[in-house]
Amino acid sequence: MGKGPGLYSDIGKLAKDLLTKDYNSDQKLTVKSYSTTGVALTSTALKKGGLSTGDVAALYKYKNTLIDVKLDTASTINTTLTFTDLFPSTKTKVSFKLPDYNSGKLELQYFHDHATITSVATLKQSPILDVSATFGTPTAAFGAEAGYDTKSGQFTKYNTGISFTKSDSSASVIIGDKGDSIKVSYLHHLDQLKKSAAVVDITRRFSANQNTITVGGSFAIDPLTQAKVRFNNYGKVGGLLQHEIFPKSVLTISGEVDTKALDKNPKFGLAIDLKP
Repeated sequence: MGKGPGLYSDIGKLAKDLLTKDYNSDQKLTVKSYSTTGVALTSTALKKGGLSTGDVAALYKYKNTLIDVKLDTASTINTTLTFTDLFPSTKTKVSFKLPDYNSGKLELQYFHDHATITSVATLKQSPILDVSATFGTPTAAFGAEAGYDTKSGQFTKYNTGISFTKSDSSASVIIGDKGDSIKVSYLHHLDQLKKSAAVVDITRRFSANQNTITVGGSFAIDPLTQAKVRFNNYGKVGGLLQHEIFPKSVLTISGEVDTKALDKNPKFGLAIDLKP
């Protein structure tokens, strides 16, 4: 764990990642390589339904600056510039998308031993401002975030959360959707190497009078193979198998079935990530 409390987006992230990360219903191939000049190149091909897309990304680090450029099959160029310590204890990100000249975004993160503050501004004619702050330590943190639309003069969001983290477990409570929902999650590691874990997530949506309970786990079958499983009280069951076919290269097979609607086709996803 680091010195500070982390970003607001880190609250509940471990449990969320275990339940959602790497699950997909598409076919995806990713190939990564490195040039002699130190540029990291990533090529991605994605088939979603009957539509196939792809992109090529280049990542280059020069001193304290990270340059990330991505070109996709829709002729869209995404560029992100990340400056570390442009100001003391800060990280600054500038991103924009061409030919959409109104897509610019400026993000500033400030890190302190007991506080982290993030501000994001979309550089449009009527900017939207997002601000989040987290206070505490790596073991106990309290945070809040808010978004404000300068054109309408209204808040687009306001949420708050608290987290508790130990070496073998983490718990969080998040009040989101402008106070309309509360999410409680708990993750517990089952071994010292943190290869296996169990998680429970309970979400209450007040306006819909609806509760969603999701239980999941991650288990190491062997040093090269990881399995995940999840299910909720609405009958949806998902599973994932991840295997390191070569060093740093991973094959992921995932799927989900709705046990209360077996007439529907189950979701199936396949991803191959090749690294040198």
